[in-house]
Amino acid sequence: MPEAFDWDILHRPSAMAMVRGQLGFSWMVLSGRLAQLTDEQYFWRPGSEALTVVRRHYAGRFRPLGSGEWVAQWPDEPDHRGPRTIAWLIAHLTEMFFERWEWTFGESRQGRADITLHGNARDAVAWLTYWVEAWQDAIAGLDEDAAMTIGLSQANELDASEPFGHVVLRLNRELIHHGSEIMTLQDLYAVAA
Repeated sequence: MPEAFDWDILHRPSAMAMVRGQLGFSWMVLSGRLAQLTDEQYFWRPGSEALTVVRRHYAGRFRPLGSGEWVAQWPDEPDHRGPRTIAWLIAHLTEMFFERWEWTFGESRQGRADITLHGNARDAVAWLTYWVEAWQDAIAGLDEDAAMTIGLSQANELDASEPFGHVVLRLNRELIHHGSEIMTLQDLYAVAA
């Protein structure tokens, strides 16, 4: 069961409260839907060329993203428009939250290629939940000045050059965007099955 949302945060007039409120509410909605995710939905392909999570030796023409047996098929072009499975979307969100946490609050050693991915819905959702909640807990411990601190995250050149509030907002946008895709794929699977 997803953790309850702190509705009180919506009445706090600060930049960090706004970004934390947006993240918390968006995660509450998505995690509620992910709690019911099945393996069939997780791997369902909306098209034959849909990017997904596969065993390493099945990555095909795509670069494998991940450190273990299961990897995400990662396209070379940054604006790849092909369809994606829920498995791929969860893997992408997981690696983003993992990498940002590691390079903001962690040891700044591991990157997205070091993430462990999973071949089933239950473990993948648990791993995404772990990293989203680690990120939420870490930013909840920051004071208001942190939103304006440039370079607090060193995950990439963009993060290092902008106020930290923008980093958090970008992750929020990714969660909202890909969360919407996940929920749409769940709905499409329900009518296609």
